[in-house]
Amino acid sequence: MGRKVVANNKKAFHDYLIIEKFNAGLVLTGTEIKSIRKGAINLKDGFAKIEDNEAWLYNVHINPYEQGNRYNPDPERKRKLLLNKNEILKMLGKVKKEKYTIVPLSVYLENGWAKIEIALAKGKQLHDKREAIAKKTADREIARNIKIR
Repeated sequence: MGRKVVANNKKAFHDYLIIEKFNAGLVLTGTEIKSIRKGAINLKDGFAKIEDNEAWLYNVHINPYEQGNRYNPDPERKRKLLLNKNEILKMLGKVKKEKYTIVPLSVYLENGWAKIEIALAKGKQLHDKREAIAKKTADREIARNIKIR
């Protein structure tokens, strides 16, 4: 089996400058994996924190599974991320020292397991966002002119 992307966080690429990416496993309970397989997950406002040398994912909304029962977990509960100790310590150092943020980029299924791609990111200023938008529009114009010729 391959890698099937279930959800992307387009807002992260707009609001942050991505420094370094990591892949982590997700600790899920009950029917959450069924909801993820259906694509019922929202990463838009999500972020990760490191507490007591463990990585936790916050504000990621996983819709309750319709065929689930009353034991469906809270859609916005915090979820543990499965990372190597060295990766956690590396991220912790960068977050404390260089004021980086840990943001989720995408959720994907790999061999039946739900995994998440997270990144160390630095927030963009307003002028950086405008500069990125101007560059994209210029690239589009160039591509359009090349296509016409």
